[in-house]
Amino acid sequence: MAAAKIKKGDRVIVLSGKDKGRTGEVTKAMPKDGKVIVSGVNIAIRHTKPSQGDPQGGLKRAEAPMHVSKVAHVTADGKPTRVRFETRDGKKVRVAVKSGETISG
Repeated sequence: MAAAKIKKGDRVIVLSGKDKGRTGEVTKAMPKDGKVIVSGVNIAIRHTKPSQGDPQGGLKRAEAPMHVSKVAHVTADGKPTRVRFETRDGKKVRVAVKSGETISG
């Protein structure tokens, strides 16, 4: 399986969809499904009935997963960039294509 180019803790920007242009941090990465959850982006609203565990019920908001192809890594100046892998000092590292800087993590 290929290594993940977007990982938990990365700062990303949404490229398409209703949240286009919004940025956030990846809170969870699901490489097998090819999805990520970004904080504050792609909020899903669920109507819940009152239950014993939640007597209030009502509208519950939660971040929903989105496909990894809809997000791109953000550079220091706030612009999207693709990610590639290079070998530097004998280690495989992620590198921003636009700037050539190493991405930590």
